[in-house]
Amino acid sequence: MDSVNTSKDILKGALILTAAAIFIKILSATYRVPFQNIVGDVGYYIYQQVYPFYGIALVLATSGFPVVISKLYVEQKSKYGISGIKQLFAIGASILMIVGFVGFFTLYYGAEWLAVKMDDPALAKPLQVASYSFLILPILSLLRGYFQGKANMIPTAVSQVAEQLVRVAVILGAALFLTKQGYSLYDVSGGAYYGAFVGGFTALFILVLFIIKSRAGLPIQIRMRRQGSWLIAKALLTQGFAICVSSLLLIFIQLADSLNLYSLLVASGFGELEAKELKGVYDRGQPLIQLGSVIATSMALSLVPLITKEQMNQSNTLNAKINLILRISIMISVAATAGLWSIIEPTNRMLFENGKGSDVLAILSILILLSSLIITVTAVLQGLGYPFFSAVLILLGCGLKYVLNTIYVPVYGLTGAATASCITLCMILVLLLIKLRRHVKGPFISIRFLFVIFIAAAVMVLLLTYYLKVTNGLYDSYSNERISAGIQALSAVVIGAVVYLFIVIRGNTFTEEELEMLPFGNKLLLFKKGIRR
Repeated sequence: MDSVNTSKDILKGALILTAAAIFIKILSATYRVPFQNIVGDVGYYIYQQVYPFYGIALVLATSGFPVVISKLYVEQKSKYGISGIKQLFAIGASILMIVGFVGFFTLYYGAEWLAVKMDDPALAKPLQVASYSFLILPILSLLRGYFQGKANMIPTAVSQVAEQLVRVAVILGAALFLTKQGYSLYDVSGGAYYGAFVGGFTALFILVLFIIKSRAGLPIQIRMRRQGSWLIAKALLTQGFAICVSSLLLIFIQLADSLNLYSLLVASGFGELEAKELKGVYDRGQPLIQLGSVIATSMALSLVPLITKEQMNQSNTLNAKINLILRISIMISVAATAGLWSIIEPTNRMLFENGKGSDVLAILSILILLSSLIITVTAVLQGLGYPFFSAVLILLGCGLKYVLNTIYVPVYGLTGAATASCITLCMILVLLLIKLRRHVKGPFISIRFLFVIFIAAAVMVLLLTYYLKVTNGLYDSYSNERISAGIQALSAVVIGAVVYLFIVIRGNTFTEEELEMLPFGNKLLLFKKGIRR
C-alpha cells in the first residue's frame, strides 16, 4: 500500500513540476515582447547579449543540481538512513558553494574581458550584475533538491513560479522607470538583471518558509565521512553536468551568437549602431522559438516517465511508447514551424511593432522543429539511461555554431547566422536519432505517418498563404497597423490549427487510445472517422 501511495505521490509531484516548468517557460518567452517594445531593438540586443550567462545559472538552480540531489537523497536514505542524508548535504553544500562562487568570480571579474571579446566594452556592467545570480545558486539548488528528494514538489514549483513572476515584474518595471528617467540602454539592461537577483531571493525566502513550516531542520553536518564522499561528489558533478547541458540547447546557441554575431556584423561593414539594431531584430526569434518548442515538447515530455518505467520493467511496449512520444513531438513541432513560417510577417508586426527581419525569423522558425525533436530525443535517451551522449553533442554543437557563424555571417549577414543555427541543430538531431535507433528495436517512425504530416503541413501553408493575400487589403483599412496584423495573425492560427489537426487525425496517424492519453484528447477524437459527439 505504501509503495502505491509513494508512486502516486511521485507521479503527482512530476505533474506539478511539469506544470510549473511549462508556465515558467511561457512566461520567460512572452515577457521579452513587452520588454523589446519598451527598450527597442538596441536595448533588446544588450539584454540578449547577457542573457545566456544568466540562463546558465538559472538552469543549474532549477533543472540541474536539484534533480541530481533529489536522486542522491533517495539513494543515500535507502542505503545509510539519516547519516547518509547528512553526508550528502554536507558534500552537496560544499560543492555547490564552490560552483556558485567560481561562477560569480569568473563572470564578475571577467566581465570586462568578455565584453571586449564581444566587441562591446559597455556590456561589462550588465554582465557583472548578472553574475550575482550565481551566489544564490547553491542554497536554491540544495533546498529544492531536499524537497524533491522527499517527494514534495510543491515548494520547488512555488519557488520557481514566484522567482520568475518577481523577476519579470522587476525587469519590466525597471525598464519602464529607467527609460523614462533617461538612463542609457546599458543601465536599463543592468537594472533589468537586478530582477534575477531579487527573484532568486524571493525563491529562497519561500523555500525557507516551507522549511520552517515543516518544523524540520536541514540534515546538514559539519564533519564529512571520507567513505563514499568521492562517489557522491562525482555523481553530483557528472550527472548534474549531463542534465544541465541537455537543458541548455537553445541557450548555448544564443551564447555562440552573443560571442561573435555582433562583432562579425561590424567587421562586415555595418556601423556599430546598425549592427546592434540588426542583432536586436535577430533576437526577436528567441521568444518565438522558445514558445513554439514549449508547446511542441510539453505533451511529449509528459509521457517520458513512461519510458523509464517500461525500461525498468523490461516491458514489451517500450518501443511503442517511444514511437508515440516521437510522433507527438513531430506532429506538434511541424505544425508550429510551418504555421509560424506562413504567418511570420503579421506575427512580427503584431509583437514587435514592425516587420523588420521577417525573412530571417522565417528561417529561425525551423529551429522550433529541430529543437523540439532534440529535446524530446534527449529526454528519451535519458529515460533509457544515456544522458551523457546528448550533453556532449550539445556542447560540441555550441562550438560548431560559433565556427559556422564565422563562415556564413560575413557573406550572408543575419540570414547566415540563422542558417548556421539550423545546420548545427540538424547535425545534433541526426546524431541523436542514430544513437536512439541503435537502442530501439523494431519499427521506428513509419513513412505513412511522415507522409500524412507532410500533406497536412503543405495544405496548411498553402491555405494560410492564400488567406494572408486575401486579407491583406481588408486589414490595411484599419488605422492601427499593429492591431490589424494581430487580428490577421491570430485568426490565421485558428484556421491553420483546425485544418492541420483535421488532416492529421483523419489520416489515422494515432489510435483512439493514444489520443485519449493526450490533453484535450476527447476533443481530438471528434476528428476521427466514424466518431460522433
